[in-house]
Amino acid sequence: MRKLINVIIAVAFTGIASISSAQQATSLDDLLEIVRQGKINETEEYRQREAEFSGAQDRQAGLLSDAESSQRAEERRSDSLESQFATNDDQLAELETEFTNELGALKEVLGVLQMVSGDTRSRLQGSLTTTQFEGREEFITMLIEKTSSGTQLPSIEEIERLWYEVQREMTEQGRVVTFNRTVKMTDGSEENLPVTRIGVFNISTGAKYLKYEQGLVAELDRQPQSRFTNSAEGLQNAQEDFAPFGLDPSRGAILSLLIKTPTTMERIEQGGTIGALILIVGAIGMLLFFERAIFLFVVNGKVKAQIRSETINENNPLGRVLAVHEANRGADVETLELKIDEAILKEMPALERFLTMIKLIAAIAPLMGLLGTVTGMIETFQAMTLFGTGDPSVMAGGISAALMTTVLGIVVALPMLFLHSVVNGMSQNVVHTIEEQSAGIIAVHAEQRGGA
Repeated sequence: MRKLINVIIAVAFTGIASISSAQQATSLDDLLEIVRQGKINETEEYRQREAEFSGAQDRQAGLLSDAESSQRAEERRSDSLESQFATNDDQLAELETEFTNELGALKEVLGVLQMVSGDTRSRLQGSLTTTQFEGREEFITMLIEKTSSGTQLPSIEEIERLWYEVQREMTEQGRVVTFNRTVKMTDGSEENLPVTRIGVFNISTGAKYLKYEQGLVAELDRQPQSRFTNSAEGLQNAQEDFAPFGLDPSRGAILSLLIKTPTTMERIEQGGTIGALILIVGAIGMLLFFERAIFLFVVNGKVKAQIRSETINENNPLGRVLAVHEANRGADVETLELKIDEAILKEMPALERFLTMIKLIAAIAPLMGLLGTVTGMIETFQAMTLFGTGDPSVMAGGISAALMTTVLGIVVALPMLFLHSVVNGMSQNVVHTIEEQSAGIIAVHAEQRGGA
């Protein structure tokens, strides 16, 4: 009995969810009443849930029926569309065949038109005439797209315009035209300047050559020699039908090589330290030459003036030699000759000063140039050892820079040899005049002593 009571109590606590846990049974009858009420409540809740489930099942059956109806309708529509697609496909094939037949020779014409349009566009993209006539490439691109689409045909006006652009390109190749155009300068600024186009070969503004790249007219990073830039300026300012101009028939290739040619200062800078020393030595030689030339010219003038004068003036070598004769009139011939020779020897250092130095500069300048060449070749071969000979321009540039010192040495030596011969001749002329006058003085003195 007690077991039964325990089981009933356990079932009551686990099966009844709607009874508050705060309720407490005071007797066994109360407990039975609680269990009975809970079972009744559960039965009503179960019936309500069953009713809801039944209603939902009926609705699901209706939805399933609707879905199946929609599926069958879509399947019928799919069959209809497939049939229509097959019919359209057959009709499209028939239309394409009819279109091909109708085109006939016109299709070949469109192919030729497309080819000509493509060649014209590629030619106009790099043509200098595009700097004056813009917007042509967009039209030709549209024409190419239309002829290659297969669904559109170009109009007669468009075909005529293509012919016009080809004809205009041919005509403009022989014209020299000046027009205003925005030009990008080397400092990054843009200016609207008058641009002169010489056919399809060159464009220039003022004394500057221009270039045309990717739709942009810009100043060259470096201009060619002055004789070319002067011709460009003269062409733009020409008032006559003919004017000289440095034309590049290669359309920029020769001009690009010209602007890469080093200038005189750049070539001198290639000589490096030894080249600078050669130039310094040459400058010293020039200063010595000018000093000797001026001194000997003045001395020669004074000597000639002394020859024409009867008064002895000791401001020149001949006057000082004559002064020695005057001081030794009573001496014998041998003594007078020795005195005069001594006076001449005293004048020689001043007359021949720096001549040996000028000759030495003429001799050492080529040797310094050879030294620079040897050291430059050593550096070039070292670079070849490190980096190889993959780029011949690097090796050629190094050899060119090395040979520049030899050029500088020869350039200094040749004029130094000539200048040395000039001042040496002037010095020998003065010395010869003094010796000639001295010999005459001794001869006169000897006659006088013999007559006495």
